[in-house]
Amino acid sequence: MKLNEFLLPEFLHETENTRKLLAALPEEHFDYRSNEKAMSLSELANHIAEIPTWIPATFLHSELDFATFHYVVPNHRTVNDLLAFFDKNINEALKLMTEVSNETLQENWTMRKGDLIYFTMPKISVYRMFVMNHTIHHRGQMTAYLRAVGAKVPGMYGPTADDVM
Repeated sequence: MKLNEFLLPEFLHETENTRKLLAALPEEHFDYRSNEKAMSLSELANHIAEIPTWIPATFLHSELDFATFHYVVPNHRTVNDLLAFFDKNINEALKLMTEVSNETLQENWTMRKGDLIYFTMPKISVYRMFVMNHTIHHRGQMTAYLRAVGAKVPGMYGPTADDVM
């Protein structure tokens, strides 16, 4: 059995959860920050929506070098624009998820900044840690933001307090 067949059900489930959360964002609170060091709700949402682009960055390349990588920060300011951006990124990632070979998933991938190596690990581990766990971590932050601004939190693993009240 191909490894991607084990990864796909979780990817699809978590993608659906992430999309529900992005769709629930109150645009009137996009500038909300939990403190001065934190990302705004809009920045956090844009970050979450771009994380699926890390699947091609991981599966198609052997490294990410911040010394040579040109990064453009996404800045979508409406829920509709965020969802369109997220959906585009998910569609591209899903194509690779369905095609990736066991051999590719076992290849090493490195994150670096020039000579400074942050980590090297198999691509399957990068996918789990750098893509999936990272997304789930930031979704947790986002649910705390939603609670702080009085917005409803959609259920992702069953109902939330908003669903039963």
